Amino acid sequence: MGKDVIVACDFSGAEETFAFLERFTEEKPFVKIGMELFYAAGPQIVRDIKARGHRIFLDLKLHDIPNTVQKAMRVLSNLDVDIVNLHAAGTAAMMRAAMEGLTRPDGTRPLLIAVTQLTSTDEQAMKNELLIDRPLDEVVMRYALNAKQAGLDGVVCSPLEAGKVHEKCGEAFLTVTPGVRFADNDVGDQKRVTTPARAKELGSDYIVVGRPVTKAADPVAAYRRCVKEFVG
Repeated sequence: MGKDVIVACDFSGAEETFAFLERFTEEKPFVKIGMELFYAAGPQIVRDIKARGHRIFLDLKLHDIPNTVQKAMRVLSNLDVDIVNLHAAGTAAMMRAAMEGLTRPDGTRPLLIAVTQLTSTDEQAMKNELLIDRPLDEVVMRYALNAKQAGLDGVVCSPLEAGKVHEKCGEAFLTVTPGVRFADNDVGDQKRVTTPARAKELGSDYIVVGRPVTKAADPVAAYRRCVKEFVG
């Protein structure tokens, strides 16, 4: 798997999702299925999108006791997705249990990545609300290292942190980065953001782009612009 743009299909149901995907007559974008769509349409939406030839990042951000996460991952391993994630804050024990659950009897599994800190979280919120007094950058790096030591394939982080994660954890350790906007877009509720071109310069392996594509007047053109800026 190389550099690519992942389109966040943050839609309220299957009908809206397929209406969006049917706009793409030439490409089969890598798509992200998040909590809203998964909870609305259930596991079948994953099967249906996969059957259409799309790669899938299942973005459910599991975070629970190790035993519960292990069992949940065992269920998700049957959906034939390409990437699954969890919260690194759930501890290394939880991440190791997730790996065990996600690995199928034949030894295969989807890629497993950990969310470090959400791109809607800034250092002020982290300190004042989460009571984490270490600098944001230090926390992200520690969480990334914990994920690597637990055997995971990479992390979800801000593009601004991607290069440092690679320095800390190696070039092969994946950085999947939301918080990407075109230079002429509104940043919305994101705090740590950058453009596709800048994300490429900073070392992101994958960028996750939602509203700049899904809410664009011409989503296909917006997607192609993203690919051109990020992949080249």
